[in-house]
Parts: sequence; C-alpha cells; structure tokens
Amino acid sequence: MEKISIDEAKNSNAWPFLEALRILKSLNGKTPKKGFVLFETGYGPSGLPHIGTFGEVARTILVKNAFDTISNIPTKLITFSDDMDGFRKIPENIPNQEMLKHHMDKPLSNVPDPFEKYNSYAEHNNERLKAFLNQFNFEYEFKSSTDCYLNGDFDETLISILNNYGKIIEIILPTLGKDRRSTYSPFLPICEETGKVLQVPIKNINLDNGTIEYTNEKGKIITTEVTKGKCKLQWKADWAMRWSALDVNYEMNGKDLTPSFDLSKQIVHTIGGNAPINMVYELFLDQNGEKISKSKGNGLSIEEWLSYGTEESLTLYMYQNPKRAKRLYFDTIPKNVDEYARFLSNAKNQDINILIKNPIWHIHKGKIPEYTQVVSYSMLLNLASVCNADHADILWGFISKYTKDNNKSDPLMNNLIIKALQYYKDFIAPNKKYRIPDTNEINALKSLQKRLIKLNNSSDAQEIQSEVYETGKEFKYEELKDWFTALYQILLGQTQGPRMGSFIAIYGCDQTIDLINKAIGGELIN
Repeated sequence: MEKISIDEAKNSNAWPFLEALRILKSLNGKTPKKGFVLFETGYGPSGLPHIGTFGEVARTILVKNAFDTISNIPTKLITFSDDMDGFRKIPENIPNQEMLKHHMDKPLSNVPDPFEKYNSYAEHNNERLKAFLNQFNFEYEFKSSTDCYLNGDFDETLISILNNYGKIIEIILPTLGKDRRSTYSPFLPICEETGKVLQVPIKNINLDNGTIEYTNEKGKIITTEVTKGKCKLQWKADWAMRWSALDVNYEMNGKDLTPSFDLSKQIVHTIGGNAPINMVYELFLDQNGEKISKSKGNGLSIEEWLSYGTEESLTLYMYQNPKRAKRLYFDTIPKNVDEYARFLSNAKNQDINILIKNPIWHIHKGKIPEYTQVVSYSMLLNLASVCNADHADILWGFISKYTKDNNKSDPLMNNLIIKALQYYKDFIAPNKKYRIPDTNEINALKSLQKRLIKLNNSSDAQEIQSEVYETGKEFKYEELKDWFTALYQILLGQTQGPRMGSFIAIYGCDQTIDLINKAIGGELIN
C-alpha cells in the first residue's frame, strides 16, 4: 500500500485519514509497549449479526488502512464477541422459540443453537459474522468473551475491578433507577447449579482471596471467585475491563452507546487504564425511519444487500457519511452500485492528491481495479423492466448490440445482470403501473417516433437525448422534467427512470418505436 504523507492525509479531509491522524497524535508518533496499535470492534451475539455490525467492522478497517499508510507502526484488528453475556430476550426472527425459553439467562455460548448447525447459539452467530467478514477479505482476529474469561486472559483486570468495587459503584449508581440501584453489582456470578448469569446483589467482597458473596435463587449464600470464568461483568464495566486488559487504542460506537462509553471511560480510568480513541457514528434507519435492531430483525440484512448489490457497493455505503443517520433499505442499493462505478471510473485518471479523497482508494487500500463496466446497474433495471426480462440472455442481447461485443464471460457484467434481474423481479415488477397517455402526450410520442426513425437506429446517446429534448420543447412542456416523467410513466410504468438518450441507445431506436406504438395503441410507423 502506497505511503501517504501526514500533510497529504490532512489535506485530503477524508474521514478515515482524519481518524488515523487522531490515533497517531494520541501515541505521539510512538509504537505502544505491546508493539502494535490495537483496533477493536465489538458485538453481542444475542441476535443475528445485522448490517450495523458489519458496518462497524468495515469502517474500522477503513481507519486501520488509512493509519497503515501514514505510519510504520504495526496494527492489529480484534473483532470481539460478548458471547458470555446472559441470554435475556428471544429475538423474533429465529426458530425454536419454545426450546430457547428453557435456556433464558444462560451465557449465550451455553444456549443451544436454534438453527441446529453449531454447538451453541453464540457459535452460530459468531460463525455467521466471520463468514461475512471473510467474504470481504477483511483482515482481523476474532476473540470470544467466553474464551477470554475461561482462559484467564481477564483475571488480572477482574481483580482490579474488585479492588475498585466501591468507586465503580459510585460511578454507576447515579445513572440507575431506584429499584435497580438496590441490586446492582458490576459482577454477575454464574450459578454452578443452573448455569445462569445471575443479576443479584453482592453481600460481601473479599480482596484477600478475590471472592464475592451472594445469595442464589434457592436462598443459599454462595462464595465464588471473580476470576476463572466464574463471574461475568456487567456491560459498562465489561467494556472498560476489556479496554484495559487488551490495551485497546481505537474503537467506534453507535450514537446510542455514547452514555455507556462515557461511563466505561470513567471506570477504565478508575482501574488505571486508558480509554481508546473513539469515533461516534450515526445509526442506520429502516424504511420507517426507526433504528434497525437485531432483536426485531428490521432493516436490511447483509445477505439481502448482497442478493441485489455488489460487495463494493455495500462497503461504499459504509464509507459515505458515517456521522449522518442514513436510511438503509432496498431502494438504496441501485444508487450505491452505480455510485461505486462512477467513483471507480473517476479514479482512472486522478492525481494522488485527488485520488486519496476518492472512496475507491480507501475501499481498495490504494490498489485501484480496472474499470470495465459498460452499462450501469440502473440501466440494467430499466432494460429488465421494459422487456419484462426473466433471463440474462435477454439483457445480454441489448448490451452486445450496443457495445458491439458479445463477451458473455465478463464476470462483472454477469454478476450485475444476475443481481439486477433479481432486484427487478422482487421490487420493480410487482409495482409497475402504466399510465394511459392523454391526447397531447399521444401526439408528442408520435412526434418522437418520427424523430427516432430519422436517426436510423443510431446508438449515439447524446444525439438521441437531443431529439427527446426537442420533442418536449415542441409540445410546449413548461417544465421538461414533466415530459420525461410522462415517458417514464407511460413507457416504463415507473415514476422515475433513466436518461432517455442513453436508454434508447442501448434498447434500440426501432424497439423504442415499437414500445411507443404499444403505449399509444396505434399502428406502427414505417
């Protein structure tokens, strides 16, 4: 990856560079004692990993890549799963709900997999997330909370939490309701009899032997160590403990976790650790403007995006405006697929000072792929719509004629065509509504037919666009956008559509003449 100077990074104003510069400044340009800068992402596998989980990893990697280009300090990324957390709520979008009711409050890593594929529910979700990350060739190290607790990786820091028990209580209690204050403890003992992660008051703590005392569900007083995987920490204390134990240098979080981050920051300072450099990103919203949730399963899943859009388009979506709340629904996919193609096309001849502002540079770590796309994704959707395509060969027929190339082995175009056909089938075809033209529109369409005949099946998009434009002016459309909207509604059955010159160039003048004739119910003009 080509090195970028600090001045170049500053001047680019690309947000991954700005974040990388914050990290470098916090280190005074020096390598940490552990020998590398640690980036961390975290998620709780209490629900299926959603696109927000993926987004946090993708964005963190963009910052890590930027840091690698401005510094020679080694870096590492850990993707952490809080899979020892108690199973408190059954998500609506998973099977075997009755079975899961018998495993409430157990660590997620001890809850059977409702999909019956893995040893536990946590393992199922962890493997699913890793599969997504691997598909994008992300470089990361996966860490399981359960493994870290059981292996003793956190033991030293857990003793630190115990030694500062009173101070941590003072930090957290003012943020809790009256009832919760009476039962709160940063330590959640794991019952040896039921295997549940208990939320119980702690009666006594013993700093000499690192134990706590509590009353179990049967009323029996139990003494247990806080180490060796016998206790799990509450969320905010757990986050702080992890920062300290692993010496995390950088971590993002959603805006909704800002209060939690602030409390965890106080806790980690209390135990002598440091909070990581932090970036707060805005939340993803579903089609109704509500926050996407892994327990509800609303919004768009990673699998759904990749059914209709490319991997690069999803990464681009994550790159764009991370500090702005964004709607995440199916209609965002075509735009991002085409925006990726536009950025890639622009990258071809850009000077390095401009290129490092281009999302393509960040998505591909400075290694710019060759641009070979000849027809946009949106155009493929419009072609599919106008001819009710149900097979790739139909679209290839138009593309081959337009490009004078019959290379159906092109993997990029094949991939786009397959995804466009699926998108058309699921979202466009069921919602097509053609409008019957009025008298003025019929006359305008007949005039357009005559103009297209004179073009003699030209494939010059600009020449065709001019004729469409002049037709609108001829028929006195005060707003030419009204003329184009009429074309979309009458010919395509849509309220929005392509640049008509480009569409007709690919679809063909003769075919468009036929299409108009069907719409106006007249005889073909010869």
